[in-house]
Amino acid sequence: MKNLDCYLSNLMIGNIKLHNLHWNVTGLTFKAVREYLETLYEDSFEKYDEVAELQKQFGLPVLASAKDYLENTSLKELGNAEYSPREAIELAKEYIETMRALALTIREEAQKEDCFVLIWVPRQYAEVID
Repeated sequence: MKNLDCYLSNLMIGNIKLHNLHWNVTGLTFKAVREYLETLYEDSFEKYDEVAELQKQFGLPVLASAKDYLENTSLKELGNAEYSPREAIELAKEYIETMRALALTIREEAQKEDCFVLIWVPRQYAEVID
């Protein structure tokens, strides 16, 4: 499943992206935004491990190199810059929306193949931040 490879890659690249935002957010509300981003990247990393284990259960090869992740991600990396709290939240929201859309695509594919194990959308992508 190519989309599972993309999803796994996005989880890892997204984790790096969220760390970047966490480390480089500035401004009056940076502390609250940093804490929020920390919960996102911790949850993202947990899902990363779950998806990889699921792939192994299906007998699929699991991507495990930065090169593979970069080749299979649909995300764009961020540069080394400072981000306002608003920018950081908007970029995090964009990541969540991308992951939610990909999770829904995977669910639709799984339904067509009667693969009920994959018919789920992870909690953090079920509702996008408003």
